[in-house]
Amino acid sequence: MDLGISGKRALVLASSRGLGLGIATALAKEGVNVLMVGRSGEKLDANAKTINALGKGKAEWVWGDLGEETFVPSMIDAVKTKLGGIDILVNNTGGPTPGLAQDITPEKLDTFFQSMVLRIITLTNALVPQMKEQGWGRILTVASSGVFEPIPNLALSNTLRGALVGFNKTLSSEVAGFGITANMLLPGRIHTDRIDELDGANAKRLGKSMEEVRETSVKSIPAGRLGTVEEFAAAGAFLCSQPASYITGTMLHVDGGAAKSI
Repeated sequence: MDLGISGKRALVLASSRGLGLGIATALAKEGVNVLMVGRSGEKLDANAKTINALGKGKAEWVWGDLGEETFVPSMIDAVKTKLGGIDILVNNTGGPTPGLAQDITPEKLDTFFQSMVLRIITLTNALVPQMKEQGWGRILTVASSGVFEPIPNLALSNTLRGALVGFNKTLSSEVAGFGITANMLLPGRIHTDRIDELDGANAKRLGKSMEEVRETSVKSIPAGRLGTVEEFAAAGAFLCSQPASYITGTMLHVDGGAAKSI
């Protein structure tokens, strides 16, 4: 399928590794020029070189930390100077520390709200006018399956990512008439470093080995395995495509059938 996005310009947040890197790579393979963002210049530089070696979409990178107050203005400037504009925005953030709902303190809540919610909303609203003016745009927000089935010991993530669901759905109806879609991509158990970190934390909490925790989680997935970053990223690239122009305001589950709700 021709996704019809060759030559488009994409800003992909938190793309030095994992799901963000996967989406940046998938978009570049479709001919999209991607601007990767993260806190590791070494990883970003190496990944950009790998993507550019494919000979399709061009990849550049810029250092950026969602925890910094200067993040949004620096991204707006980078979009202008490095991309010359914006067609696709991929909102992606790192996850907060594991913990119970009873462990949430005002300080933790405020810290992660700033990086996971406030700056995502502020950046999106700052870039939407450019998309409206050109009559085309794609906003893709990566969240978590915890927004519809809360994940044990990830209370902060369940709480904060849920806020983006309300924002995305409301925004999608406001911008649909301008040729802009706004969708969410919800990963289940996709094998990344983050999953390894969480499994390690759960193993320690439960007094089990990491292998035991992994085996239990895989048994709960009808597909019988963890998903791959490439599978997840392919779904993301499609939602950013021209053929997906009539899909907006949705949450797409990429979880091997793990979700129990309808």
